[in-house]
Amino acid sequence: MTTAYISHIDCELHEMGAGHPESPQRLQAISAELGVSGLLDRLECLRPDAASHDQLALAHPRNYIRELEALHPQQGHNYADPDTALNPHSLRAARLAAGAVLLGTQQILSGACQNAFCAVRPPGHHAEQASAMGFCLFNNVALGVEWALNQSDIERVAVLDFDVHHGNGTVDIFKDRPEVLVCSSFQYPFYPFRYQDIRRPNIVHTPLAAGTASSAFRHAIEQAWLPALAEHRPDMIFISAGFDAHRDDPLGQLQLTDADFHWITGLIGEAASRYAGGRILSVLEGGYNLKALGRSAAAHVQALLEAR
Repeated sequence: MTTAYISHIDCELHEMGAGHPESPQRLQAISAELGVSGLLDRLECLRPDAASHDQLALAHPRNYIRELEALHPQQGHNYADPDTALNPHSLRAARLAAGAVLLGTQQILSGACQNAFCAVRPPGHHAEQASAMGFCLFNNVALGVEWALNQSDIERVAVLDFDVHHGNGTVDIFKDRPEVLVCSSFQYPFYPFRYQDIRRPNIVHTPLAAGTASSAFRHAIEQAWLPALAEHRPDMIFISAGFDAHRDDPLGQLQLTDADFHWITGLIGEAASRYAGGRILSVLEGGYNLKALGRSAAAHVQALLEAR
């Protein structure tokens, strides 16, 4: 069984202006580090097709998809929110990011690979059912979850989000869906200030104070996530893999290290082995210090390889 690495060079064509932290260089940093470390040679590299309108509608209302299409510029930039711009290539990149998650989900459930990492952009976990925000247009993880749940052998799914920002979009989409467990660790109080205090049996919030480092982070995850996973017993696990909780990241104030991303991925791998037949689909979210991002993503992929 292999670990798949799913990406597409056209995801680098999406850009939101000079100096924007969510830049094409993020994917370049990841692929470069995977190459230098030798990890890329151990992965099954796949290229996705763009998600169709019908596939995007698994998680988003069709009128929302049409609104984004109408916003798409022929040149320059149009803004979905103050932080989230579209250039002429953005919708193709977003459809490819969504398509990567669909491809990875299909590969895992068909048995072609054990787990997968989708190195794609724009990210997705802030995209709510009908709102683009926080650099996100479509909720990539949610689309994979919906596709998985349409398969006869998948009844319960977990989404585990360790980005420095709360996964408000994923919570919005699944807050009243008991078959989907959503666990989100995040700096608190912090952007996006939405859905961080919502109470549902299937939503597990793990707020962390600015300055939280490895030991306290690991303790909080073990205390909050492991009992929830044991109760939910998911048939497949999705990861919103944000690496902006790293101590070198410019957008957050958590103090995690490369080793913490290896650790949490290993912890998720153990849970997947116990409940989900080892099935894990991981999707890139944040991470804006390029060197830290590359190293953290490599640590994450190394742990996925070890989890097989």
